[in-house]
Amino acid sequence: MTNTSYRPNSKILMEQAESLIPGGVNSPARAFGAVGGTPIVMLRGEGAYLFDADGNRYIDYVLSWGPMILGHSHPAVVEALQKAVRIGTSFGAPTQNENRLAELVVEAVPSVEMVRLVNSGTEATMSAIRLARGYTGRNRIIKFAGNYHGHADSLLVAAGSAAATFSVPNSPGVPPGTVADTLILPYNNPQAVAETFDRFGDEIAAVIVEPVAGNMGCVVGSPDFLGTLRRETEKHGTVLIFDEVMSGFRVAYGGAQRRFGIAPDLTTLGKVIGGGLPVGAYGGKREIMRHVLPVGKVFQAGTLSGNPLATAAGIATLEVLQNTNLYAKLEQKSQRLADGLLNAANKHNVPAVVNRCGSMMTLFFKSSQDAPAMMDWDAASKCDTALFAKYFWSLANNGVYMPCSQFEAFFLSTAHTDAMIDETIEVAEQNFFCVH
Repeated sequence: MTNTSYRPNSKILMEQAESLIPGGVNSPARAFGAVGGTPIVMLRGEGAYLFDADGNRYIDYVLSWGPMILGHSHPAVVEALQKAVRIGTSFGAPTQNENRLAELVVEAVPSVEMVRLVNSGTEATMSAIRLARGYTGRNRIIKFAGNYHGHADSLLVAAGSAAATFSVPNSPGVPPGTVADTLILPYNNPQAVAETFDRFGDEIAAVIVEPVAGNMGCVVGSPDFLGTLRRETEKHGTVLIFDEVMSGFRVAYGGAQRRFGIAPDLTTLGKVIGGGLPVGAYGGKREIMRHVLPVGKVFQAGTLSGNPLATAAGIATLEVLQNTNLYAKLEQKSQRLADGLLNAANKHNVPAVVNRCGSMMTLFFKSSQDAPAMMDWDAASKCDTALFAKYFWSLANNGVYMPCSQFEAFFLSTAHTDAMIDETIEVAEQNFFCVH
């Protein structure tokens, strides 16, 4: 378990933070609530490594929750940012870099003909939902249990037990009326989708879905499930939104839709397209996007949207990814890690399964060897979270930094080497040996 003697400076800094910031963190994902102990305060990153306030070095598989696909402080990104900051950090006016980043996104993402840059994934999904409602003139939306689309009120809801349930807020401060038109369905359940469209089809403005979920752990949408979504939305004139904030440019150049060959009507993006800086985007069919102000009447704005720093980092990142065969190498490294972790768990009779898509994955600690496959939130929520907490701290105390929750995906970068992966597997196997 956690040993604070390794990290006295982290402890001091977190105590100070708790007097200034709610819970000492600016996002609850950093709070270590699922694993206990004191959050580790990081000072710098280099390649695949993070260094904490006490000088400890970690192989980093959090990668800022996904964006750092090239690793930390990649030379091309650093150079682009240095040039950009000398020119100016924000103008409140159009810039050439906005065109270039938009061009790269449009060229890469199959369904995107026009794109609007924003500042976060939450802003992107919120704006896409508003656009879908404005375009269709309908109010209802469908989301799926275990899919996280940011903290916009209409999406911050819990799932019920029926195939389709009317939502109630799962956060104080969200009025019930805000989520009254949000329907929750089980992920990877085509039958529930078809039944809900039979009942509400002509009232549904949009379906928003993560084709590869990352916040119930990595759970991949099945071909039948995603295909059913495409057929039903086309049949009923509903806008299909792929939330690729996490999977976009992560599981393939162009995202999950390119990997799976299914084109949505709208796509939300973030993380990788900002190269580690705050950014988001939503885009899709020209016919729909032309309903956004100032061409259309659907309002959305942002003072820092498309700012020179974020666009410079994003362009540098995508141009590196575009001009190399890095995805094939990432696939090989990711498979090496997934196989190694699973083999280590099996060797010591630890019930586990690895879900992977490209360079994002999760090691799930199953409740038993015969527990169901991790295909939805119902299955994932039954994982052994106590064992995960022991696993997390065992790895952290031996120089491997994983997400501090069983229900978060972890990632590889182009900076991870085979030696780092083998070291990670060895540390994990030592943990499994100690558990059993």
